[in-house]
Amino acid sequence: MAFPVWFFSAFIFLLISVSCQPSELFFPGFKGVDDTNITLSGVAEIDEDGVLRLTNETSRLMGHAFYTSPFQFKNSSNGKAFSFSTSFAFVIAPEYSKLGGHGLAFTISTSKDLKALPSQYLGLLNASDAGNFTNHLLAVEFDTVQDFEFEDINDNHVGIDINSLKSNASAPAAYYSDDSSKQDLNLKGRYAIQVWIDYDSLQNLLNVTISPTSKKPRLPILSFPVDLSPIFKEHMYVGFSSSTGLLASLHYILGWSFKINGQAPALDLSSLPSLPASPKRKHMGLTIGVSVPSVFLAIVFISSAIVYVIRRIKNADIIEDWELEIGPHRYSYQELKEATNSFSEKELLGHGGFGQVYKGTLPDSKVQVAVKRISNESKQGLREFVSEIASVGRLRHRNLVQLLGWCRRIDDFLLVYDYMANGSLDKFLFDEPKMILNWEQRLKIIKDVASGLLYLHEGYEQVVIHRDVKASNVLLDSELNGKLGDFGLARIYEHGSNPSTTRVVGTLGYLAPELSRTGKATASSDVYAFGALLLEVACGRRPIEPKALPEEMVLVEWVWERFREGKVLDVVDRRLNGQYNESEMAMVIKLGIMCSNDVPIARPTMRQVMRFLHGECQVPERLRTPDQGAYADGFDDFGVNFSYCSSTQIVVPR
Repeated sequence: MAFPVWFFSAFIFLLISVSCQPSELFFPGFKGVDDTNITLSGVAEIDEDGVLRLTNETSRLMGHAFYTSPFQFKNSSNGKAFSFSTSFAFVIAPEYSKLGGHGLAFTISTSKDLKALPSQYLGLLNASDAGNFTNHLLAVEFDTVQDFEFEDINDNHVGIDINSLKSNASAPAAYYSDDSSKQDLNLKGRYAIQVWIDYDSLQNLLNVTISPTSKKPRLPILSFPVDLSPIFKEHMYVGFSSSTGLLASLHYILGWSFKINGQAPALDLSSLPSLPASPKRKHMGLTIGVSVPSVFLAIVFISSAIVYVIRRIKNADIIEDWELEIGPHRYSYQELKEATNSFSEKELLGHGGFGQVYKGTLPDSKVQVAVKRISNESKQGLREFVSEIASVGRLRHRNLVQLLGWCRRIDDFLLVYDYMANGSLDKFLFDEPKMILNWEQRLKIIKDVASGLLYLHEGYEQVVIHRDVKASNVLLDSELNGKLGDFGLARIYEHGSNPSTTRVVGTLGYLAPELSRTGKATASSDVYAFGALLLEVACGRRPIEPKALPEEMVLVEWVWERFREGKVLDVVDRRLNGQYNESEMAMVIKLGIMCSNDVPIARPTMRQVMRFLHGECQVPERLRTPDQGAYADGFDDFGVNFSYCSSTQIVVPR
């Protein structure tokens, strides 16, 4: 008897488990919804009107909202994914009407706790797991910032993302009217947009449809053939993710429905909760009490108000026309002063000809930053300040230091960057470093910088010439990843055009010889400076060392002489104690010599440099003196290697 009872009990338990598994949800607003139905994280919250707000007006933060229980998407781990349908209405209200920050995404994930980053990552993934098949993530993004790292088509698009932020399919935001004509939609237009996402598991087809009305258009804006069976696990969570970047947007969800193996319940925009009034920014000042009848208090109030206004006018940040066109977030002077403890000496990270760099903590978000304060006496004045904002403000690459924002107050110029916990590379190479980098760490940093430079030269919409590549401008984060910083001398021009003549700027030892003749900074002159950096990292000394013996004073000449004598490993940094891969070291040193050639055409491009560093083609065995352009007797070998590297296409690293 025991066995039938046990079997019957187990059968009933399974029936209960299956019956408890959700297959449909319907939220015509979120009023009264608690965390037993919706799990909120980050800055997401439900307001008193029943609107789900994913983000607020704070920069570089995330918001997540997932249905608390997972849905069953397959009958078994190797089974066929079920069909599903969802509909929701959202509103994006940007901080500035024409500038988004950053977007939101409908998300199907294996977890409600996404280990993600804000900004271009939309709170979905981070720099290390983007593109991994093990993510098992599907997202439909509504992106209001064009991110070149992920090859976004524009700053107003819909994209289908599978395990990556580089969309598998994308289209400008639009919908089809009844006569099948396409009508543009502005995602950041502060009005409600309804979305329908339908997956047909029989046809292996994912459709995305959007409209500013409750009526579903006949044609989708995106139709992507895909079998989601390998992507989905047996049980997955459904919900929304959003993030802000340098600029912020309020991302709202007004209503949401979802169904497995069927059509999601319809939503009616007119019956959904109204968008709350835009919250006003907080300002320091007096709290106005209008209910106090006392004449005395009124006089005090008026007097105080006059004093307050005078102080505000006196301390106001002057905004000129050019400041409205250059992009990234503008911080108030008071905010940065508070962040750096009034630019305290205790927070000073370093200083140079441009001014000082301070460590700071932003008072609202508690994010650690580096604040570059350009001194009044600096040669790097308003022109370079604007150049740095305009050039680096829109760049997105994991090996470039991220510019978060800026501030200008009269003659005070301030730039706000990601804080790099380990400072600059030169502190690890010269004098008496606090820590000796091993060879694996050094080679990784070299590859990081090369990847960043390749992006600047070829991967961005324009050519960006850094003009000051050197060890002190390579910053290291907490994990010793190399990031190229300080774009104050950068110049931008269109692909295929010739750079204009400019004054010669840079640092002695890194300046390409042709600059003194032509005054034209090019990608090749950046390569020359990178060659000096390669030799610095390998040898542990600066390009010019005044205290060295005369024959060793100029690094590239000393390295060349040792190479010519067949003793190239004699130049290796002795602090490595012989612990390095000899073939890798020889490759880096020879590549440094090649990049340091006096003749621009004889230098490799950064694309070719990347292929050498990754072992996809071999550095020539025989090289000629760097002050001569030809590489024969090894010229033929060199030419063969270069032609091989040039004929093989590689993707610009992200």
